Amino acid sequence: MTVSKAMAVAGLMAAIALSAGTARADDMLGSYTARISDRDHRASDGYPLSSAAQMVRQDRANWHKFHRRDSDDQGDSWFRSDGSRADLQRMLERGGAMSSATRRAIVNGEPLIEVDVYPDSVRVSIVED
Repeated sequence: MTVSKAMAVAGLMAAIALSAGTARADDMLGSYTARISDRDHRASDGYPLSSAAQMVRQDRANWHKFHRRDSDDQGDSWFRSDGSRADLQRMLERGGAMSSATRRAIVNGEPLIEVDVYPDSVRVSIVED
Protein backbone atom coordinates (compact mmCIF):
# COMPACT_ATOMS: atom_id res chain seq x y z
CA MET A 1 0.00 0.00 0.00
CA THR A 2 1.35 3.42 -0.90
CA VAL A 3 1.87 6.10 1.71
CA SER A 4 -0.93 8.24 0.24
CA LYS A 5 -3.38 5.31 0.32
CA ALA A 6 -2.39 4.51 3.91
CA MET A 7 -2.97 8.14 4.90
CA ALA A 8 -6.35 8.16 3.14
CA VAL A 9 -7.40 4.95 4.92
CA ALA A 10 -6.20 6.33 8.28
CA GLY A 11 -8.14 9.55 7.68
CA LEU A 12 -11.27 7.63 6.75
CA MET A 13 -10.98 5.44 9.87
CA ALA A 14 -10.54 8.53 12.05
CA ALA A 15 -13.61 10.16 10.49
CA ILE A 16 -15.68 7.01 11.09
CA ALA A 17 -14.53 6.81 14.71
CA LEU A 18 -15.37 10.47 15.33
CA SER A 19 -18.80 10.23 13.75
CA ALA A 20 -19.60 7.08 15.74
CA GLY A 21 -18.66 8.86 18.99
CA THR A 22 -20.81 11.84 18.08
CA ALA A 23 -23.79 9.65 17.26
CA ARG A 24 -23.60 7.92 20.65
CA ALA A 25 -23.46 11.28 22.48
CA ASP A 26 -26.59 12.45 20.66
CA ASP A 27 -28.61 9.26 21.18
CA MET A 28 -31.61 10.09 23.32
CA LEU A 29 -31.90 7.83 26.36
CA GLY A 30 -35.60 8.60 26.78
CA SER A 31 -37.98 11.28 27.96
CA TYR A 32 -40.59 12.03 30.58
CA THR A 33 -43.31 14.64 31.09
CA ALA A 34 -43.93 16.54 34.29
CA ARG A 35 -46.23 19.27 35.54
CA ILE A 36 -44.17 22.01 37.17
CA SER A 37 -46.73 22.90 39.81
CA ASP A 38 -46.68 25.30 42.73
CA ARG A 39 -45.10 22.61 44.97
CA ASP A 40 -42.14 22.50 42.55
CA HIS A 41 -41.62 26.27 42.91
CA ARG A 42 -40.49 25.78 46.53
CA ALA A 43 -37.54 23.89 47.98
CA SER A 44 -38.14 20.98 50.31
CA ASP A 45 -37.68 23.25 53.34
CA GLY A 46 -40.14 25.81 51.99
CA TYR A 47 -38.09 28.66 50.57
CA PRO A 48 -39.02 29.91 47.08
CA LEU A 49 -36.87 28.76 44.18
CA SER A 50 -35.73 31.35 41.67
CA SER A 51 -34.74 29.48 38.51
CA ALA A 52 -36.37 27.06 36.10
CA ALA A 53 -33.45 24.65 36.57
CA GLN A 54 -34.07 24.55 40.33
CA MET A 55 -37.80 23.97 39.78
CA VAL A 56 -37.30 21.08 37.36
CA ARG A 57 -34.81 19.56 39.80
CA GLN A 58 -37.31 19.99 42.66
CA ASP A 59 -39.97 18.26 40.57
CA ARG A 60 -37.72 15.20 40.35
CA ALA A 61 -36.96 15.35 44.09
CA ASN A 62 -40.70 15.55 44.76
CA TRP A 63 -41.24 12.50 42.51
CA HIS A 64 -38.41 10.27 43.73
CA LYS A 65 -37.63 11.34 47.29
CA PHE A 66 -40.80 12.85 48.73
CA HIS A 67 -43.46 11.07 46.63
CA ARG A 68 -45.29 14.38 46.07
CA ARG A 69 -46.48 13.74 42.54
CA ASP A 70 -48.72 15.72 40.24
CA SER A 71 -51.23 13.73 38.21
CA ASP A 72 -49.43 14.65 34.96
CA ASP A 73 -45.98 13.60 36.23
CA GLN A 74 -44.23 10.58 34.77
CA GLY A 75 -41.41 8.67 36.37
CA ASP A 76 -37.87 8.48 35.10
CA SER A 77 -34.94 6.18 35.71
CA TRP A 78 -32.18 8.80 35.54
CA PHE A 79 -32.73 11.22 38.44
CA ARG A 80 -33.37 8.97 41.46
CA SER A 81 -30.47 10.14 43.62
CA ASP A 82 -29.53 13.54 45.03
CA GLY A 83 -26.33 13.45 42.97
CA SER A 84 -28.10 12.71 39.71
CA ARG A 85 -30.56 15.55 40.41
CA ALA A 86 -27.61 17.89 41.01
CA ASP A 87 -26.27 16.77 37.61
CA LEU A 88 -29.72 17.45 36.13
CA GLN A 89 -29.65 21.01 37.45
CA ARG A 90 -26.18 21.60 35.98
CA MET A 91 -27.32 20.30 32.60
CA LEU A 92 -30.43 22.50 32.77
CA GLU A 93 -28.31 25.57 33.45
CA ARG A 94 -26.32 25.08 30.22
CA GLY A 95 -27.20 27.00 27.11
CA GLY A 96 -29.42 25.00 24.79
CA ALA A 97 -31.17 22.98 27.50
CA MET A 98 -34.27 25.15 27.22
CA SER A 99 -35.31 28.35 25.52
CA SER A 100 -35.81 31.60 27.39
CA ALA A 101 -39.55 31.29 26.73
CA THR A 102 -39.54 27.84 28.35
CA ARG A 103 -37.61 29.19 31.34
CA ARG A 104 -40.14 32.02 31.77
CA ALA A 105 -43.11 29.64 31.48
CA ILE A 106 -41.67 27.41 34.22
CA VAL A 107 -40.77 30.26 36.59
CA ASN A 108 -44.04 32.16 36.07
CA GLY A 109 -46.58 29.36 35.73
CA GLU A 110 -47.37 25.68 36.02
CA PRO A 111 -46.64 24.24 32.57
CA LEU A 112 -46.52 20.63 31.49
CA ILE A 113 -43.00 20.01 30.23
CA GLU A 114 -41.23 17.25 28.35
CA VAL A 115 -37.65 16.47 29.28
CA ASP A 116 -35.56 14.63 26.69
CA VAL A 117 -32.59 12.94 28.34
CA TYR A 118 -29.28 12.37 26.54
CA PRO A 119 -26.05 10.88 27.91
CA ASP A 120 -24.58 14.30 28.79
CA SER A 121 -27.45 16.75 28.38
CA VAL A 122 -31.18 17.36 28.62
CA ARG A 123 -33.61 19.37 26.55
CA VAL A 124 -36.82 20.78 27.97
CA SER A 125 -39.84 21.88 25.97
CA ILE A 126 -43.34 23.03 26.88
CA VAL A 127 -46.11 20.57 26.09
CA GLU A 128 -48.93 22.66 27.58
CA ASP A 129 -48.73 26.10 29.11
